[in-house]
Amino acid sequence: MSAVADALDGDERSALIAWATLAEGADEIASWLVDALGASGALVWLRDAAADPVSATMGLAPHAQPRTIDKAVAATERWLARMGELDPAREMRRARAVGARVLTRADDEWPRVFDALGARAPYALWLRGGGDLNALLARAVALVGSRASTGYGEHVAAEIAGGVSDAGWCVISGGAYGIDAAAHRAALTGSTPTVAVMAGGVDRLYPAGHADLLAEVMDRGVVFSEVPVGFAPHRSRFLARNRLIAAAAATCVVEAAARSGALNTVNHALAFGRPVGAVPGPVTSASSQGCHALIRNGLAVLVGDARQVLELAGPIGADPARDGGGFGDQNERAAFDAIAVRGSRVEAIAKGAGLSLGEALGALAALEIAGLAGSRDGVWRRINAETSEEKKAPK
Repeated sequence: MSAVADALDGDERSALIAWATLAEGADEIASWLVDALGASGALVWLRDAAADPVSATMGLAPHAQPRTIDKAVAATERWLARMGELDPAREMRRARAVGARVLTRADDEWPRVFDALGARAPYALWLRGGGDLNALLARAVALVGSRASTGYGEHVAAEIAGGVSDAGWCVISGGAYGIDAAAHRAALTGSTPTVAVMAGGVDRLYPAGHADLLAEVMDRGVVFSEVPVGFAPHRSRFLARNRLIAAAAATCVVEAAARSGALNTVNHALAFGRPVGAVPGPVTSASSQGCHALIRNGLAVLVGDARQVLELAGPIGADPARDGGGFGDQNERAAFDAIAVRGSRVEAIAKGAGLSLGEALGALAALEIAGLAGSRDGVWRRINAETSEEKKAPK
């Protein structure tokens, strides 16, 4: 345990890097523990639990029900298995060796969009590229779809990504073959940098066949991962990675089969209260069946171009120079993002935005005054700026 002495002494930044090494991104009990005790406090608890599980169990009593505490105690075995080689300072050196930098929740550049993930937010991020990740993700659209894409899907993805980039919004995707690649390539020709999220360490650009493409992304934007340098990509990390992509202001799925990894990203977006758009394809195309199901079940809005996608992401014509991308403050941005496509009641908006009921009501009132949202029969809905201006125009 001496390797994490700094973290145990209260260095929250080192502790966050430590937890990014000890626990996987999909480890919900680790997320709960860090959220409850703080990263440094959670490491102290883990150290104490290794020596005296009974006392450690009692120490968590004020924070959770017995079932959750039992899960935390049981999970210590998997975390302690990585503890022997843990050294946050070494992780920083490894990052520098491959030209990467490390961000934690304690840093100014930390992407505030991840606040919507609550306890499931990553502990730290490893970045390659000179872009400001917080600024890029503050105005970002996720573009995802099938790896086995068709020419039609790649064409539409490129048209949307190019339009989104030219409108001053960042395109975020996973760097994979198919739709991801088409989106990144088109965004690289636009005016706004693009961002790619890796499932493994940023020293292992994946897929290897996209090394040149991802190098271009790094030249203008950012490639990042929540796992340290040296960690290999595997299925569970891809699934965990998808929640980071889904934190964008809106998610657009271009092609997805009935069973598709892209739909996992969509499910995360819906869970965070983010709007989802789906591009329709030929009714006979297996590559579009997942998109059609989303539209048919009311989980996604049918979209066909960049403007329609941006209508989901935020008000058209918002001034990007204003803090929050056209919103008065962060609470307004969070409340706006939490309004579901078909509308939401204030309680659901407060929960989705991570606000108190009073904060949500205040933010919604400001949005209504600004003409960005309105309520009817207790249900709040977004009003895009173009529609709002049309309503104000004299007849």
